[in-house]
Amino acid sequence: MRKCFLMMPVLLLAAGCSRNPAPAGPTAVGGGPVPNDASAPSPAATAKTAPNSTGPATEPVAAPAKPAAMIPNGTALHVRLDSEVDTKHNRAGDGFTATLTEPVQVGGETVLPKGTRFTGHITQADASGRLRGRAAIGLTLDSFEHDGRRYTVRTTSVDRLSAAHKKRNAILIGGGTGLGAALGAIAGGPKGALIGAGAGAAAGTAGAAATGKRQVAVPSEALLRFTLRSEVAL
Repeated sequence: MRKCFLMMPVLLLAAGCSRNPAPAGPTAVGGGPVPNDASAPSPAATAKTAPNSTGPATEPVAAPAKPAAMIPNGTALHVRLDSEVDTKHNRAGDGFTATLTEPVQVGGETVLPKGTRFTGHITQADASGRLRGRAAIGLTLDSFEHDGRRYTVRTTSVDRLSAAHKKRNAILIGGGTGLGAALGAIAGGPKGALIGAGAGAAAGTAGAAATGKRQVAVPSEALLRFTLRSEVAL
């Protein structure tokens, strides 16, 4: 019985401790626990995702437009001359026009159609010397028109030379002098021979003057072939 009385304080102390529950965490409305908001961004994440508002605003740069086609260096241009040019009526620097007779193709596609109009100029136009040398004329293309635009070109030149002079032209002058002297001597002796020689020389020179200078011409409708010396971007 005495042992029971001694155990009573210990039992009462244990009962008192069980009535004081451990402190609970915060509760939400309705009695449930407050959830952990894992979706809320941290300050570091906010700093990483925030846009940089201090830098200047930049406009998008458009890429340069590419040419529709590129006619390469060395391309042949076959044209027909629209009007005659020659060394008698034309001088270096005079212009001319021509028409493309064959389409220009690049990679199997036509980039310049037949009938394209070209312009050019005469590079030289020289008659031959009196009884020597050859007449020479040269032409080159400068530009063409395509889709309402004008394009500049650099091409090779087309040159034409006259035939060479023959020795018979000089013989004609000498022969004229001798024939005049002979006729003058028959007509009036030594004095007449001198007069006749001068007259014969003049006649021979006049005859040579008619044929002594050669000219060269490139006729209208002549078919000419030029070659591009630099590429052309269309």
